[in-house]
This record gives sequence, structure tokens and C-alpha cells, in this order.
Amino acid sequence: MKALVYTANKEVTYRDEPQPELNPGEALIKVNLAGICGSDMHAYLGHDDRRVPPLILGHEVVGVVVKGKHPGKRVVINPLITCGMCTSCLSGKQNLCAKRDIIGMYKAGAFAEFVAIPESNLVYLQDHVSFQQAALTEPGATALHAVVLAENNITRPISELKILVIGGGSVGLLTALILLDKGADVDLCEINKLRKQTLEQHINCDVLNTLDDKPESSYDIVFDAVGNMHTRNNSIKYAKPGGTIVHIGLMDSAGELDIRKITLQEISFIGCYTYSKTDFIATLEKISSGALGDLSWADIRPIAQGSQAFQDLLNGNCSAPKVLLKVGAES
Repeated sequence: MKALVYTANKEVTYRDEPQPELNPGEALIKVNLAGICGSDMHAYLGHDDRRVPPLILGHEVVGVVVKGKHPGKRVVINPLITCGMCTSCLSGKQNLCAKRDIIGMYKAGAFAEFVAIPESNLVYLQDHVSFQQAALTEPGATALHAVVLAENNITRPISELKILVIGGGSVGLLTALILLDKGADVDLCEINKLRKQTLEQHINCDVLNTLDDKPESSYDIVFDAVGNMHTRNNSIKYAKPGGTIVHIGLMDSAGELDIRKITLQEISFIGCYTYSKTDFIATLEKISSGALGDLSWADIRPIAQGSQAFQDLLNGNCSAPKVLLKVGAES
């Protein structure tokens, strides 16, 4: 099969790879679309020691079952593989499973013609849901999980709050769309001017290029969908006393936090990693209902041009919040 393989730092190569062999309980999926995630970019830059080249990256994937219980069915894959038996799994917090894995980390991912995945990780698509829409389920589930964590920490309805989302990639944009669907007052900040123009066409909220004009301590909740030293500092700077920060992005772990302000102003700082199975299914239901819009803002490129897509994302030359690599021919 053909696959886009992470072969060295800042290098992905489109080449022939062996087709996956199935373990008991697994299905073989013919990939249609696979999204490039920020974590794939992290690996591409050599910043993730869990993802060692040569490796097929990619975990945001939709396709068709080729081998399994329901061949021919259109599916979106929940890429998070867990033990299903530990306290975290049994309490609905599969994302905290000590044995968790995700395709494209140690196990071969979805930037390929075929990918293997446990049958229990398949979610079947309704006929009216397109592959392009369903391909955004995984980043959408991360966004929904972040909103759930915030809602569990606040004492007033989220519709009464002023909220800042930092970062206009797919997770940031989907976080803002979920919040708007709940009636929240949202500002979305994106420093890339090309992407900002795209965001303004697809979301009904203020899209900011800078926070310099905003007074400090302006927001009840801040979602950091970037996760670097500067965005963490801004999260703390612009959170109100008693406010909540949900840290989603994993760009780096550099810098220091203003622990004094967090403590004296009782600001909650919450880490957010992936999602539960419930979050994943609920996100697909939101997408299927149209609650998050038509989701037409993704940039679809042939997987054979994947190397250029990675370079464009690295250099800030992509206006879309998400790049989806096209593998299959089905719609």
C-alpha cells in the first residue's frame, strides 16, 4: 500500500509500505481522509520522543470497513486504544488509562491506504454525514472534552460567561463553535492573518489577531488551544479572578507560570487530554445534527502531496484551520 511516512525530522515520504496485519478483534479500514493534527506536526519537528521514525502518523481518520464485522460500512475511527478494565476506563475516563495508546504514536497510523484498529473503536456514520464532516470528529471530541471540563468547574451557566479561545486551528475553532452552540459570548484569537481571514468567514464571533487591546482579567474562561509559553502567560493574564483556564495545546512545556496570580486570584488551571468515548460519540452527534455548521473550512489535499502540506503548515502558509489528506475516492 502507499503511505506517507515520517522518516526524519522535518521529513515525510510518500512510499510503499506493507499492508497492516490484523490482530484478533481488529478491523481493516480503507482510509478516505486523514487529518494532520498539531501532534503530527510536533512529531514532524522531532519534538515527541514517543513518535520515532520511521512511522506512519495520523489519527484523525474516516474510511470504509474492508475486513471486520461490517464490511462496506462507513466509519470514523476513535483512535484512542485503552485497556477497558482499569478504574479510569470503567469510570468513563478512558483518556486517563495507564495503558492508553493512539494510532500514529507507537502503532502505525492513518496516513496510508489502510489502517488496522480494534472493532470497538469504530463509530458508524449516518448516510447524510459526509466523510469531510466526520473527519473532524476527533479534534471536535477534544474540543468538547475541554468544554465539559470547564463546565464541571464553573458555578454559573456557560451562556452567561465571557470566554476567550486562543488558537484558531481546528481544536480552537471547534471549541468556539461548541461554546457558541451553548450560547456563550466568545472571542477567538488567531495570530496567523491568513487563517484569521478564513475563521471570519466561518464563525459568528469576534476573531482577534492580538489581545493587546483587551484589558487584563477580562474573561471568565480561557481555552488555550496552542499550549506554548506565550499563550499560557496570556491565559493567566486575561483570566478573571475566580476564572478557569483549560489548557488543551501541547506545543511545548517551556517557561514559568504566574503561580502567585493563580493562587491569590483563585484561578483554576485544568489540563485537558483527548476525550472519553462519550465525548467522541456526542461530538459526532453534534456534527450530524448540523449544530456546528457545515464544517466546510478544511483544506483537502492529495496524500501524495503530504510533504508540501506539512511544510505549508510549518511555515504558516495555510489559511485553513485543518488540512485533510485525501486517500480514498469515496465521498
